[in-house]
Amino acid sequence: MPAISHPNWTALPRIPEPALPGIDRPVVTLTTAPSLLEGAGFPVRRPFPGREIGFRQADPFLLLDHMGAVEYAPGEPKGAPWHPHRGFETVTYIIDGAMQHRDSQGGGGLISNGSTQWMTAGAGILHDEMPPEELVKTGGLFHGFQLWVNLPSDLKRTPPRYQSLEASQVTLATSARADALLRVIAGDLGGIKGPGITWIPVTVIHASLEPGAQVRLPWPSQWNALAYVLSGSGTVGPSHVLIHEGQGVELGTGDVLSIGASPNPDGSSRTLEILLLGGQPIREPIATYGPFVMNTHDEIVQAFEDYQAGRMGTVPAQTLERRDR
Repeated sequence: MPAISHPNWTALPRIPEPALPGIDRPVVTLTTAPSLLEGAGFPVRRPFPGREIGFRQADPFLLLDHMGAVEYAPGEPKGAPWHPHRGFETVTYIIDGAMQHRDSQGGGGLISNGSTQWMTAGAGILHDEMPPEELVKTGGLFHGFQLWVNLPSDLKRTPPRYQSLEASQVTLATSARADALLRVIAGDLGGIKGPGITWIPVTVIHASLEPGAQVRLPWPSQWNALAYVLSGSGTVGPSHVLIHEGQGVELGTGDVLSIGASPNPDGSSRTLEILLLGGQPIREPIATYGPFVMNTHDEIVQAFEDYQAGRMGTVPAQTLERRDR
């Protein structure tokens, strides 16, 4: 797993354990992510939205797609060709392999091996996310996730923007006993801030826990808290609820996240690789259809009209030229 790491975790800034008596957030919902195909036909696992964890429980997050891990044969890698978005942000994090991003605002670049693309669709944008030609030719391992972050009504028409966060920019920290590596992509964890610039208060963390590690992290009591296992197995919450790859949890009220890694891991991952998400709920109505997330049905209709009229941008000419060859 080539996501950014550090050779000596004890040299990293430490997140002190919350002072007693902290309130551990209990597991409210445990869900196993169903598998489906996205884009041009690549496999994902989606822990939310679904029957167990819906928009209300995940607020301010809208969707999480776990891409892979999958070992592609030559010619098999697929992506998501040009499509529109409006009303939210997409966060794409690649652990293994690579994805090429382009958008109608001129943003883009290669996302690979621990780097992140944070795209604010806002008022509307077109983009595509495709495997680079070299990966298509050779095949190989591909693994990552895409997260959708909602925007409140007064920001849904904000101008689009693009952030490229290289793996080297991710803030690294460790737990109080230096038995977990915490990659803070955005937000704040115990005073450690990530590089992502966000419109609303959210925290996105990729954590790696050594076998047997027991970690307690401070978490704002007014925020929600979600966790999703990318690989490995362990426990979550004060009751030590068992979790494994492909499972997501919604955590209840409190100001502490408790996570443990299995002392005797099985499977392909020695460490527990877990995604931790939190944010201030927006608590507004949600109207969604495909690539658009607004507050009312009329706004969804308007989004389709604006897209069809070209008001969300156009596919760059060089892309059309390549298609005509």
